[in-house]
Amino acid sequence: MQMKTTSSHGKLLQPLYDFLRLEAAGGLVLMTAAVLALIVANSPLAVYYTVLLDLPLAINFGAFGIAKPLLLWINDGLMAVFFFLVGMELKREVLDGHLSSLRQASLPAFAAVGGMLVPAAFYATFNWTDSVAVKGWAIPTATDIAFALGVLSLLGKRVPTALKAFLLSVAIFDDLGAIVVIALFYTAALSSLSLAVAAGLILALAALNRVGVMRPAPYFLIGILLWVAVLKSGIHATLAGVVLAMFIPLRGPDKLQSQTPESPLRHLEHTLHPWVAFGVLPIFAFANAGVSLGELSISDMFHPVPLGIVTGLFFGKQIGVLALCWIATRVRIASLPEGVSWRQLHGTALLCGIGFTMSLFIASLAFEQGNTAYLGLERLGILIGSLVSGLSGYIVLRVASVNGAEAV
Repeated sequence: MQMKTTSSHGKLLQPLYDFLRLEAAGGLVLMTAAVLALIVANSPLAVYYTVLLDLPLAINFGAFGIAKPLLLWINDGLMAVFFFLVGMELKREVLDGHLSSLRQASLPAFAAVGGMLVPAAFYATFNWTDSVAVKGWAIPTATDIAFALGVLSLLGKRVPTALKAFLLSVAIFDDLGAIVVIALFYTAALSSLSLAVAAGLILALAALNRVGVMRPAPYFLIGILLWVAVLKSGIHATLAGVVLAMFIPLRGPDKLQSQTPESPLRHLEHTLHPWVAFGVLPIFAFANAGVSLGELSISDMFHPVPLGIVTGLFFGKQIGVLALCWIATRVRIASLPEGVSWRQLHGTALLCGIGFTMSLFIASLAFEQGNTAYLGLERLGILIGSLVSGLSGYIVLRVASVNGAEAV
């Protein structure tokens, strides 16, 4: 009987193990893409790098058309696929995963709230008097789960699975917060016609889900049209990916099992993960991480924008995550994951300061409307803040693991 229970428990956690392995490897590829972008942007190839990203691409259907430079096709189009995956992960975790229990979800939820509010406060403190720079207040609120798990993978089995699950849960809540922030604060002038079309398409997705359509093709067809409608509406197009994910059925045809291969959402999530981890995110990193260091000086590091981002990611994240976790455990709303110490939690809080992908994405939204004066400065802050947070988190977790082993 015990062997059967253990086997069942292993099967339940297998998707988490697969996810962690894939995300860790994806984080290393992502890191390579970012380094490559920095090398290219500071070499004789820089002019070709800029020309490539500015390359105009258009899709036309008669009088209707979408024309954007390659960089925006990556940021608006490819990243919609990333947000689609994030939406599916969020739905699965809430309905059938680590966030399905209020007790399990409480601690990472508190951590995510603290990890967004305090970094935003740090950034705003440095940029409050600049009406343009202050628009970047959400840049240090993000956590890059691929990079963070990539760092954790370097520690191997020294890190308990419960800690990895906690970091994953915090990142999911963090992504949810980023989605809300983008929808509320980084939306251009709205088009009522496009919004009406988007609303009609959302109703169509709801109808497909309601009648039990399991094949993904009808959802994708409506999803593409939804992406176009949202793009034209003034709301950022990537949010269409999140909306589409909410209507992909989690349950199989019997409506009872969500662990079986018949689950459309699980099948799509499993299929899409490698493409996002090893394709979408590295391409995005390569397109957005290229900072020309020759155009920057030491004094630029002390400009309020990068200073606000660095302090937000490094100090704000660890303070916010630890403070809210302490409060949640103190008032007995939540408890630490089994086998996890406060020192290990501190190391994880530091890793939450690796903002990279989502920070770069939010920065592109904050400063894309003609605010080119800060382009480069914000990427400098993101790179420094993420690097310092990653190194510090690794050191703290490694020391905590050694001390823990000695204690045993």
